[in-house]
Order: sequence, then C-alpha cells, then structure tokens
Amino acid sequence: MDDPAPDGSYRGWADLVALALAADDPGVRYANLAVRGRLLPQIVAEQVPAALALEPDLVSLAGGGNDLLRRRLDLGQVAALLRAATLRLRDGGADVLLFTGVDPSHRSAAAARLSNRVRAYNEQVREIAGATGALLVDLGTAGPVLGHPSMVSVDRLHLSPLGHERIAQSVLERLGRPFDADWRVPPSPAAMQPWLQRRAADARWVRVHAAPWVHRRLTGRSSGDLVQAKRPELSPL
Repeated sequence: MDDPAPDGSYRGWADLVALALAADDPGVRYANLAVRGRLLPQIVAEQVPAALALEPDLVSLAGGGNDLLRRRLDLGQVAALLRAATLRLRDGGADVLLFTGVDPSHRSAAAARLSNRVRAYNEQVREIAGATGALLVDLGTAGPVLGHPSMVSVDRLHLSPLGHERIAQSVLERLGRPFDADWRVPPSPAAMQPWLQRRAADARWVRVHAAPWVHRRLTGRSSGDLVQAKRPELSPL
C-alpha cells in the first residue's frame, strides 16, 4: 500500500469505505483487523474470532488471495474455510461482504496459471455468497478496470491508491450507499515505455520486490510477521 494518511499510516479501501459511511452517520464505529500476508487459515483462526467478539453489524471478509499464490493449493479446502467463516459470522448476527478476485491475465499474459486459480476460486466465492446470504462484491467482473496497470502498486501485487479508491467505490455501490459511478470507467491505456525503461523497471522489481518475496517463501516467513492490526477495536473515525 502506498497511500499514506496525514498521520503516516496507510489508507486502504476499507478505510475509505469507513470514512464515507461515517460522513453519513457520525455514529459509525470501525475496526480493521487485516494483516498483510495472512493465509485464509490464519484469518479464520485469528481474525474471525476477534471480529465476532466486537459484535459487528458488518464484516468484510477478503481472503484467499495469498493462498492462491502458494505452489501447493487445495482449492476445496480454502473454499470450505471461507464458507465456514462466512456462516460463523452470519450466525453471529453480522452482514458479510465477500469478494471475488481480479483476473491477473488482464495485467500479465504470463499469469495464466494464477488466472485459472483465480477464476476457479471466484466461482466458489460466488456460490458461497449465494448460499449464505453474504453480500458479494464481484471484482472478478471488473477486469478491464481493476486490471489496468495504474491500479497496482510498484510491487505489481498490491493495490495502488487509485486501485483502493476504485474498490472502495465498488463496495459503497454494493452497500447501496452514494458512490462514484466512474469507478467502472476503464482508465486510458497506459503509454508504452521504451524497451530499455521497461527492462530497467523489470530488473528493479525483481531486486526490490520479487526476490525478497521468494526468499520469504523459502524461509517460511511473511511480510506480515511483525505487523499488528491497525484498528483492533471498534472506534469512531
């Protein structure tokens, strides 16, 4: 994430949604339990119980993306965990937001294997949302918009500030709140950089982002190992 707030923290789409909801209702209280790098089993074990303890009205459950990046994947197990977590939150009295993922082939022709995984997982998420009464934010149908290079950060994995803003607007639309309909408008095609600049950018990405990511995978570490939830309790904005 590279969208710093005035206090130096970072603003993701959930923060932007919460700010928009609070603008209409000053009584809104918001917690953010997300921690980067978490796999779905960790989310279910750590964050779902913490969310239930807050007795929330609305919970966004966005998970599974990191699992899809792993070499070994049991898609059925991941989907079963998501279903169980969604039912648990629904039984706890919360409305639940679920999300499909953006097909990465819109960003890179080399992402075919991951693209197949994302599409298969998206079908599972859609079925789970329908079966549990969860609210579905179907980002998988917005590939031409969210797959644009301007929507991703320099690490080519996480969202850019513009990407977070577009997803925030899609969530507000799904919640039936005022939103900017332009979020569905694809950005202008990116200008093609000269070949040497593209290769230099690729080399920098490998050095700064890809190589450290591979090293963490090989050593069993995560970028979120020392990260704590930034808003563990419900509080006004």
